[in-house]
Amino acid sequence: QLQLVESGGGLVQSGKSLRLSCTASGLHVYAAGWFRQAPGKEREEVACISQGAGTRTYADSVKDRFTISRDNVKEIIYLQMNNLEPEDTAVYYCASASGLFGDSCNSVGSWGQGTQVAVAP
Repeated sequence: QLQLVESGGGLVQSGKSLRLSCTASGLHVYAAGWFRQAPGKEREEVACISQGAGTRTYADSVKDRFTISRDNVKEIIYLQMNNLEPEDTAVYYCASASGLFGDSCNSVGSWGQGTQVAVAP
């Protein structure tokens, strides 16, 4: 179990940008990603990056707007969110995969506490 800590959420106007960060000791050996949950909706995977950063996947709704990256030396995962839309409003959760050196986020081992992102029209 990792102690994932997110930061970077907030309230922005539509069309603006935010960058989320997630850090934890030990994160560098896991695939990791970002999920989000809007009020009344199920949690969905937004983006995932493999342990070595060679594979990145995105939900169709955020492709070409969001970019996931990582710094394995600093043990930080980033989610750069550009051209934000009101539909992106949600609590965003960082997650690490359950297995070592993986390339997907299909099985989550640890969750962060979540950070709120709100996009005003």
